[in-house]
Amino acid sequence: MQIGFKLAAEAFGPNELVRQAVRAEAAGFDFIEMSDHFHPWLDNQGHSPFAWTVLGTIAARTERIGLATGVTCPIIRYHPAIIAQAAATTALLSDGRFTLGIGSGERLNEHIVGAEFPPVRVRQRMLREALEIIRLLWRGGYRSYDGRYLSLSDARVFDLPDTLPDIAVAAGGPNAAVIAAELGDGLFATEPKPELVQAYRQAGGQGPRYAELGVAFAPTEEEGAEAALSTNRWSVGGWKVLSELPNPVNFAAATTTVRIEDMLDGFVCGNDPERYVKAVREYTDAGYDRVVLMNAGPDMDAFFDFYAGELDPLLRAGS
Repeated sequence: MQIGFKLAAEAFGPNELVRQAVRAEAAGFDFIEMSDHFHPWLDNQGHSPFAWTVLGTIAARTERIGLATGVTCPIIRYHPAIIAQAAATTALLSDGRFTLGIGSGERLNEHIVGAEFPPVRVRQRMLREALEIIRLLWRGGYRSYDGRYLSLSDARVFDLPDTLPDIAVAAGGPNAAVIAAELGDGLFATEPKPELVQAYRQAGGQGPRYAELGVAFAPTEEEGAEAALSTNRWSVGGWKVLSELPNPVNFAAATTTVRIEDMLDGFVCGNDPERYVKAVREYTDAGYDRVVLMNAGPDMDAFFDFYAGELDPLLRAGS
């Protein structure tokens, strides 16, 4: 089992994200995972820097900790050729510590280029083509590709690492889990759903299984839930909502009825290490071996101290 830390790029500026990554390495986390958004979920989060610039800086400022995107959409806002190049460069800068997390995206980030945001069945077909293009470019040489949705013309990525990055494919349902097994090196989820792991394995997937766990570290459960409600109430809407709304103002409107009680149900709130351990175990029992902690609490440095001093020793002792 590995424990990761989620860099919430929607809630912090680029310099603070780099600082948090350095602190996460010192606190003992195995890897950091960073979202790749154009917009934040809510306006009051207030940030959304360019993920690849931040990741390159983190690679230069750290030595041990793994890096991952959680996740990048390579089908609309980006062409997969650009992601193939960006991921290869990040892998070189990090000396092989990078994992490329890939998904079919959200309207929130992809509509900004003025292109249609297609239904999920089409996005998954596009994702298959994008993964094929990335794999093709990573074989070296000049490459072309003619797909139903995406194409490539006489392109070459010149700077390739000797060991290519793993690709972890995000899945909210069994169809995407099959794509992860067939075209990826790992699975990425946002909930402890054992059925996704089962679908991934039945389709032949044997790689790492990533999943995110929402936490809100604070002196009390109520303080943690209040902080999570302010900046992370968007997360309780479910994937049908998360993937379809176009702007932060829409997420604000859609979450006006979310309550403190909802955050207490959806997040591990407070400072009881046993509750955190129990929540992590729920994920590992469901078959996930890379658990990413996304902290929505009010004091990030206090959370790093808590992880290093109390939580990490407990998790390692039980792994």
